[in-house]
Amino acid sequence: MEKVVKLASEKGILIFSKSTCCLCYAVQILFQDLGAHPFIYEIDQDPEGKEIEKALMRMGCNGPVPAVFVGGKLVGSTNEVMSLHLSGSLIPLLKPYQANLC
Repeated sequence: MEKVVKLASEKGILIFSKSTCCLCYAVQILFQDLGAHPFIYEIDQDPEGKEIEKALMRMGCNGPVPAVFVGGKLVGSTNEVMSLHLSGSLIPLLKPYQANLC
């Protein structure tokens, strides 16, 4: 869990992902379309990936990936991200991390 907390605190927007996960890809594209460029951490490329998955589940993720952190805080997985987006709450959350699109 220490590695997860450390990475989340170092990166503005962090998505724990798996390279074969279509939901992970959808969340990544959503963030990019909103002008935010998250740091993507592919846990299937890390020898400690299984431990990271377990840590994410202990932290409250519904599924291990995608696990989205913004400003060091766990936002959640696909359902939570999409709910925030549909309610209009995601963009204000990402605003400090959005690229200047002008």
